[in-house]
Amino acid sequence: MKHQYIERATSQVKTERLCHDRIVNTVYSTSLENSPILFKALSCARFSKLLGFLNYDMPLGAALFGIKKFADNLGIDISECLDPPESLNTARKMFERKIRYWQTRPMPADPAVIVSPADAKILAGTFCETSAFFIKEKFFRYEELLGENKSHWLTAFEGGNFALFRLTPEKYHYNHSPVSGEVVDIYEIDGTYLPCNPGAVMALASPFSKNRRVVTIIDTDVKGGTGAGLVAMIEIVALMIGDIVQCYSESFYDLPKNVTPGMFLNKGQPKSLYRPGSSTDLLLFQKGKVRFSSDIVMNMYRQDLQTRFADGLGRPLAETEVAVRSQIATVNKRSIL
Repeated sequence: MKHQYIERATSQVKTERLCHDRIVNTVYSTSLENSPILFKALSCARFSKLLGFLNYDMPLGAALFGIKKFADNLGIDISECLDPPESLNTARKMFERKIRYWQTRPMPADPAVIVSPADAKILAGTFCETSAFFIKEKFFRYEELLGENKSHWLTAFEGGNFALFRLTPEKYHYNHSPVSGEVVDIYEIDGTYLPCNPGAVMALASPFSKNRRVVTIIDTDVKGGTGAGLVAMIEIVALMIGDIVQCYSESFYDLPKNVTPGMFLNKGQPKSLYRPGSSTDLLLFQKGKVRFSSDIVMNMYRQDLQTRFADGLGRPLAETEVAVRSQIATVNKRSIL
């Protein structure tokens, strides 16, 4: 089955090119979970890093085919890259590329806007079971997502909303801050390295709350903040992602520094980098604090495309492709979800 999504700029249906689709879906099928030893081996950090090395560090890929052809095959626009094309001479350098985001990814001036943390495909939902946008616990289990020992954060986001951003291998892999505010907590939760391929996600049990992840809690109700209450930004590894590097820059990519409690993050600025592959960002919002953009909400209901996000959810869910720093929600006292 094809997996299709909606291109936001044109509202057209596009078909996603899924890397190693058949292999990933076979290896990570539900039946494999009945072989605990093999399943554990295939979802461990060592196996993920080995695959990352074979895909991104072996002297093939860009070096073999030439950088322009390599980029064209993946649909990467090298004209937006900050570094000279000839310096992006390996697959890893290409996937960890910097872009002129201040020119190529314009950001709305409205301080009440929440922006996308990544070039990605988005789904939105709610934790409220009485809402039409309640999604059964297929993507993640809420209780384990933030850490089962983090009861204060679990309470803070209870009944709230979320936005799920799926990055694919060809995407720009820097994450940018979706809001302005002060970091009140940041911590890492160890876990597996399960893929974010749509078929594999549907076959596995709540993979995004089982994978290794970094959780950043941002208080936006501070001076200069977005005013959306507490926002949790969760950066989640996937197959072939070796690391999540915290590297916040206040201007361009200059003077990157580790993200720590007490630091103020400016909306739209680079916060972290996935190294490399496919991965997932997840934003959590407190109940009633935000209103998702209407086109993202309406697109989720569209029936004129094939999506693998259906099994076990009760209805198909269509993703919208969004650009980093583009509007995905606004601050609002009442949520439409």
